[in-house]
Amino acid sequence: MNQLLTEVSDNEIAEEFVNRFQRRDGEQLKSAATAANHLRAILSAYPRDVEHFVVIFLNSQNRIITSEVVASGTIDSSAVYPRIIIKKVLGHEAAHILVGHGHPSGETMPSNSDRAVTKKLQTALNAIDVSLLDHIIVGDGFYSFSDQGLL
Repeated sequence: MNQLLTEVSDNEIAEEFVNRFQRRDGEQLKSAATAANHLRAILSAYPRDVEHFVVIFLNSQNRIITSEVVASGTIDSSAVYPRIIIKKVLGHEAAHILVGHGHPSGETMPSNSDRAVTKKLQTALNAIDVSLLDHIIVGDGFYSFSDQGLL
């Protein structure tokens, strides 16, 4: 089997990963693991040496409206502005969102700024009756704020 893998290009493997794990508009994300794989598939199109912040916009039935990278930054941060996310939430008429980003280091434990931006987003979204369902950090594995009882 290893010989077969050497015959498959990295691009083919990456394409297959995206095809298998990126959820389509209208589909549901039924677990944090499914959402993490969806985020990985989206982030696979972006350079891995910087953070990229993704918002997954959901309707009232928790079906994906669309997924969008809303910020890119440096190796250890990306500037996330709640007002920009709120504007996009209203534009997509989303009832709920999930957010996520990748840590280039591979470490998935949230930083203090990850915790702070999650709280800021949650407060801003609550003001317009939109739920923040989860914040997922992907790296070597994933970390779900919701699974950890932080949302």
